[in-house]
Amino acid sequence: MRRIDSSEDIAEGLSALAHCDSHLARAIALAGPVPLRRKPPGYAALAEIILSQMVSKASANALWRKLELAAGEISPASVLNLSPETLRAAGLSRAKAETLQRVGKAVLAGELDLEHLCALDGLEAIGAMTAIKGVGPWTAEVYLLFCAGHPDIFPAGDVALQSAAAHVLGLEVRPQLRELSDLAARWSPWRGVAARLLWAYYAEIMRRDATPLGA
Repeated sequence: MRRIDSSEDIAEGLSALAHCDSHLARAIALAGPVPLRRKPPGYAALAEIILSQMVSKASANALWRKLELAAGEISPASVLNLSPETLRAAGLSRAKAETLQRVGKAVLAGELDLEHLCALDGLEAIGAMTAIKGVGPWTAEVYLLFCAGHPDIFPAGDVALQSAAAHVLGLEVRPQLRELSDLAARWSPWRGVAARLLWAYYAEIMRRDATPLGA
């Protein structure tokens, strides 16, 4: 599988997107640098994504610091050793705490190989991750984008991407998941770069914190 591993890969993807969609060509001119934001695969990276669900980047970073302080390190064993009370004191919701521990159990049991997943077809990898309760499509897709460098994953359920797409494409109403998935199909096989572009556009033009990871 071709991976998005470098700024050169981003540039190649942006060039292809500019040629296939004039709306994205204008977005590229306005968005400024489009960051790579690659992360080493593994439990810590997935935990960071889980913590960032439905909260701002600042809140996610605060949760990470508190969890790291409580656990000593973010690893399956260290997080599993924490009691529900300790996890709650670190600011985690019950749902996030239970998801982190379910993922940790699956990793330690050999049922979930987060590095091997990065070599799989996107749909297969997403299926394996979302089989764990609490890990939804957005979490799996963001993991594959930033930990596997998957070139053609697009988290259409992401609110920032929906808002940026509406702005870039001149839509009156923010597209929902299915509509945005259909719209993004034209950007294949570079949907992973299109997602990065729209996040950069959202942050630069719409002036909001759109970073999906604490990167």
